[in-house]
Amino acid sequence: MRSILIVGGGLVGLATAHRLLDHNHRRTVTVLEKESWVGQHQSTHNSGVLHAGLSYLPGSVKARLAVEGIRQMVAFCRAEEIPHEICGKLVVAVELEELPRLDELLRRGAANGLGGLQRLDAAELRRIEPHANGIAAARVPEEGIVDYRAVCDRLAMRIQERGGRIATNARVLRFESRGRGWGALTTAGEYSGDFLINCAGLHCDRVAGLAGERREVRIIPFRGEYHKLKAERRHLVRHLIYPVPDPKFPFLGVHFTRLIHGGIEAGPNAVLACAREGYRLTTFDVADILDALSFPGLWRFLRQYPAMAWTELAQSVSRRRFCRSLQRLVPEIRVEDLEPGEAGVRAQAMTPGGSLVQDFHIVARSNALHVLNAPSPAATACLAIGEHIADQLPA
Repeated sequence: MRSILIVGGGLVGLATAHRLLDHNHRRTVTVLEKESWVGQHQSTHNSGVLHAGLSYLPGSVKARLAVEGIRQMVAFCRAEEIPHEICGKLVVAVELEELPRLDELLRRGAANGLGGLQRLDAAELRRIEPHANGIAAARVPEEGIVDYRAVCDRLAMRIQERGGRIATNARVLRFESRGRGWGALTTAGEYSGDFLINCAGLHCDRVAGLAGERREVRIIPFRGEYHKLKAERRHLVRHLIYPVPDPKFPFLGVHFTRLIHGGIEAGPNAVLACAREGYRLTTFDVADILDALSFPGLWRFLRQYPAMAWTELAQSVSRRRFCRSLQRLVPEIRVEDLEPGEAGVRAQAMTPGGSLVQDFHIVARSNALHVLNAPSPAATACLAIGEHIADQLPA
């Protein structure tokens, strides 16, 4: 019987454990989670969107797993009676120069296997979203929203029902090589396994370093802040409304999202955070700051995107600036319509050259596997990612 240690009890770690127990009931699986319960960071600090795989490069791992992942996630939610809704998304072009990029999105979506895609003109857009501003839009009917907190809890329950173990308050302090296997010294005691899977999210590069890997890519934390629309103004948004991505900007840009338990969320921005778990502007972690500042890639990134870094910070401290970015999609939004929402931190891998790692990045060794870049749409795709990982493990 093979024993497997999984570091990280977020959606990717939980889904991997779930799939491993699906594949082989003779395996023993232990999930090591540093918090008091699972899913405390990226898994539940996000917009709750089910991403269908519209914009990802055809043939990439991210594109394949996103398309497989949303279908697996929807099936899981139906079977487990987890709140979710396939409400559809609109990607809106506001200016003429965005039309070729909108058409490229539709081409990519079709190449990735999405069904029911439509290109809408301004009148068709207005019939669906009367308050949206745009000259054209892409309609993506397969996208939706979900309660990821409920997904985490149900996965944890299913893992434990099958004999898997979830050790909480178990932050890994160091690894020891034990033959071909591993010993893990944690804050909750010692654990051992034949195979190590690193799904540590915001700390995945550090966990890989503890296991003897060179940190060739570094996790640089970007905080995403949200505002919510006040109840009397929620009628301004009916679906998910996204902008056409700007190639000069390495992130998606602010958008509008319906929430599964009611309400409309607007955001996120993408502010360089001063802590890997820095959910507030005022949260600082000296070790995280020094780690980021010592990485040449961060300085090269800032030289490449100085205006973006400043704009995102300005939007963070000024609700009026944040509102102006939202008015591009829905001009009737006013500053007084917004109230503070939640925030999340994106675990984004960056290369020494200063570029963001765009695809999922998984490094496999003879007795270990490290998930070193799994930002959005990893929540949606977690079950497909878990299956992908399970398929790579020795029998």
